[in-house]
Amino acid sequence: MSVEILKEAGVLRGGTPGAEDLALIHALSRRALQADEVYTFCVRLCDNEIDRDYERFPGQTLEELAALFVGKSGGFDHQWSALSQVARIYRTELVREPGIQTGAGEPGCFLKGYAYMLRNEKNQSLIEEIEGGIKKEVSVGCAVEQAVCSVCGGDMDSCGHVKGQTYDGRLCWAELVGARDAYEWSFVAVPAQRRAGVLKGLRGGAGAQLEYEAALGRKYLAGLRSEVVRLGRLADPGLDRALLVKIAGRLEEPELAALKECYEGRVAQSLGGGPQLSYQTAGQETEAQDGAFLI
Repeated sequence: MSVEILKEAGVLRGGTPGAEDLALIHALSRRALQADEVYTFCVRLCDNEIDRDYERFPGQTLEELAALFVGKSGGFDHQWSALSQVARIYRTELVREPGIQTGAGEPGCFLKGYAYMLRNEKNQSLIEEIEGGIKKEVSVGCAVEQAVCSVCGGDMDSCGHVKGQTYDGRLCWAELVGARDAYEWSFVAVPAQRRAGVLKGLRGGAGAQLEYEAALGRKYLAGLRSEVVRLGRLADPGLDRALLVKIAGRLEEPELAALKECYEGRVAQSLGGGPQLSYQTAGQETEAQDGAFLI
């Protein structure tokens, strides 16, 4: 199973490529471009600090992402359309930040991407916005093998711990490990990673739909798990709440939905009534109605 990730960062000032950078760009272009045809700039794609979503890329994951981002295109707001493509990463490097230590206790580092775009009438306004500091924040879309809980070392989706909460004085966040793929990077308005974006120097080098949908999915699952726990306690007050939370945390949507339906039926029976929505006819016998709630 892979975890889909969107993380934001920011842009360094750009300019005209040197011979070394131009040679790398030619490896991606269909024809040999002249230096004055190309605008280059650097982006801080992502770093190893705990971000606003209480997730982080360990240094090892950043190293794995470095090779995967070479050749990936950049656009706007993670709109996966050819019309949105405006730039492309032609090389990357992992930059160490001496004297900086992350909230996870790891020496600071970030993934730096060198990007190029064509100098033409269509891109002129974007180049001006980059130079003027208007287009600054960027976001990456990638996939990792697993989100690991910082508290227990288990899978974040099933361990029962909640990102951003504190357990015995320990903050919980997700370690994003095992880079599998890099999809694209985009200019965005609000980054999850506070320092990601366009960097201010170039060496002589889905607010996204996908994230929105992923956030909705996480919110739906969290709500479903909470409802299963609530109904389970109502259906059988003797059940231990902590145990219910642990069980619900290990189930996926189909199992959660089935368990929720079962508990709803048992609660309705205990209250002396049937389910709120019922398609049973008046002619159905009681035995058949009771059988609808058996598992």
